Amino acid sequence: MTHPARWLAALLFAGVSLVVGCRAADTDGVTPVPQLLAFLPWLLVPAGLGLALALLSRWWAGTAWAVVVLGPLAWFIEPYGKSYEPGGVPVVSLRVLTSNVEFGQATGSLVAAVRREKPDVVFVAECEYRCDAALKETLGTAYPHRQAVEAGGSEGSVILSRFPLDGTDGVPGTMGMPGAVADVRGNAVRLQLAHPMPPLPGQTDVWRRELGALRDFAAGNAKAPTILAGDFNASQDHAAFRRILDTGLRDAARLARSDRTPTWPARTAPTLGAQIDHVLLSPDFSAPDARFLDLADTDHRALVVDVTLHQRG
Repeated sequence: MTHPARWLAALLFAGVSLVVGCRAADTDGVTPVPQLLAFLPWLLVPAGLGLALALLSRWWAGTAWAVVVLGPLAWFIEPYGKSYEPGGVPVVSLRVLTSNVEFGQATGSLVAAVRREKPDVVFVAECEYRCDAALKETLGTAYPHRQAVEAGGSEGSVILSRFPLDGTDGVPGTMGMPGAVADVRGNAVRLQLAHPMPPLPGQTDVWRRELGALRDFAAGNAKAPTILAGDFNASQDHAAFRRILDTGLRDAARLARSDRTPTWPARTAPTLGAQIDHVLLSPDFSAPDARFLDLADTDHRALVVDVTLHQRG
């Protein structure tokens, strides 16, 4: 069994090495690397299995290979991005909820969650025509202000707000990504919904381009209080997502020490999955609390974040 064990260990190490190598090179590579990067922490399993096979078969070169792979892998599992607190005086606090309702199927669950959690701003992805109409009917009084891209299937999206909104052009993409400026008790806050295409085989260029458009939005609004939230179809292990963080935005889940909590797929979360739903904040926000909600009839968990805007120095 020695040689089969070594061959299997080598195969496991090669696959993990490819993904870890792309992560180290700060690139998302080509299929299947972007898809596997979403589950980077779980690569400890095949790497650990390979190490066990190498030890059992007394393959010392394989053992050394395992160490070379496991070291960077453990390093990359650490949270990415800045986590310092703003130094200015607190100005105003609000609650933000983001949810992908999967073609509108989870609209009823979302309405119940919104009534229970009472967020001030709600970002809803994949809100098709029936979802949009239902939200108007059930939440229109509590959330009189909205900015939407009305469309069918996964292309519809909407921002609901207790605060007055001035609509913006949003970010162009295959699926709707509306934007607005909210008047939060006299403070202008830029709101932008994120929903780029997923990194499907054969469409990773579209995914990169649309994440790049979100990065350009973030860079262009670096001096304004900004909340960029939604289903990014990317985790901190994707280079295209890290480039958004590199503009200065900070992940609210990271600030609340929940940066590795999976949001997708909901069926296996929180045991197994990836955090691809995010609330990103400009540096003048703090986020003391982030919670993940399980909604029926959607493959995404919702994210609720309490944020506080601080006065800039």
